[in-house]
Amino acid sequence: MTDFAQAAEAATAAMRGVFAPTPLARNDWLSDRFGADIWLKREDLSPVRSYKLRGAFNAMRKMDGSRVACASAGNHAQGVAWMCRHLGVDGVIFMPVTTPGQKIAKTRIFGGARVEIRLTGDFFDATLEAAQEYCAKTGAQFLSPFDDADVIEGQASVAVEMLMQMPVPPDLVVLPVGGGGLSAGMLGYFQAKGVLPEIRYVEPAGGASLSAALAAGKPVTLETLDSFVDGAAVARIGNRTFATLRQVPPQHVLRVPENRICITIQEMLNTEGIVLEPAGALSIDALRDLGPEIAGRRVVCVTSGGNFDFERLPDVKERALRFAGLKKYYVLRMAQRPGALREFLDILGPDDDIARFEYLKKSARNFGSVLIGIESADAGGFAELEGRMDRLGLAWRDLTDDPLLGELVI
Repeated sequence: MTDFAQAAEAATAAMRGVFAPTPLARNDWLSDRFGADIWLKREDLSPVRSYKLRGAFNAMRKMDGSRVACASAGNHAQGVAWMCRHLGVDGVIFMPVTTPGQKIAKTRIFGGARVEIRLTGDFFDATLEAAQEYCAKTGAQFLSPFDDADVIEGQASVAVEMLMQMPVPPDLVVLPVGGGGLSAGMLGYFQAKGVLPEIRYVEPAGGASLSAALAAGKPVTLETLDSFVDGAAVARIGNRTFATLRQVPPQHVLRVPENRICITIQEMLNTEGIVLEPAGALSIDALRDLGPEIAGRRVVCVTSGGNFDFERLPDVKERALRFAGLKKYYVLRMAQRPGALREFLDILGPDDDIARFEYLKKSARNFGSVLIGIESADAGGFAELEGRMDRLGLAWRDLTDDPLLGELVI
């Protein structure tokens, strides 16, 4: 057994004096659905509802200073705050000004009087710069959310617990990937122990920093980033984490669409009563792509977090409907005359429901502009509706998947 394995096991043992292991439970619904033996490692049930507590604990227990600082808008901030309060360490947590109030409040609750929260910058890059400048001026120790050897070692405790909780090792492990701390830690531990389940790494399509690094042979910064999966949307994977992950076969990295993840969030909430944030649903959503590859096999999905702000539910529902093809947005030109609207309504199908309607009358024209959102119980019905609009002589355009117009008006 290597030094890394021993250190990860020592970190895991030390955690037991602070918080209990997270459950590893078989999920019957997913198992039946995919014809496999599906288990969930429930990191969403940690004291801060994510695995980030592990890395924060392991790094902070080794620090020799009395003050720590970090930059985060989410789970890392909460993990550091919780550990500040438990270990009696003062912490300064830098968060973007745009951070939702719920996350700020929760971080303050976890940290209590031990934590000072500073809202700085509209975007994370400015927040990170402010935190690092603070550390340079005050001597406080900066704690990276993933690119830190002790943090990686702490995240490896997920693998330590998993092997202790299962009678035999799993055939396949599905891991979410953001900055790489969790995946590097777990892969490093499996290799150090000589236990080598297959691993699939899952990234959000709009934040595939591991895929980009593997293609380039080194960490690179993504030119664009979709921040919807905020717990895993990282523009650049860590240098330390990539030192371990560079050996990953590119075909073992899955990129899943953000809007499809929303379907998985809804399914797990409505069917299983499990609340997952977008990053926490990544590994389960990837089961759709693995398909026959996992049939009859024992699979562990790491549900990495459950810090979901329920104010996001309308957006999640919207994205899920659009991905499933059950909701579309059109802009169309409608004649400015009595009866024109009724003619349009008459061509709607029995399963079509108008979810949004905006009409702008043009005083000097014969036609006005209509923005309309339609939900349907049958995705195939939209092709028939579009045919009926053509036969009615309407000029129309589908905005649903237009990246610019859709973002502006939807």
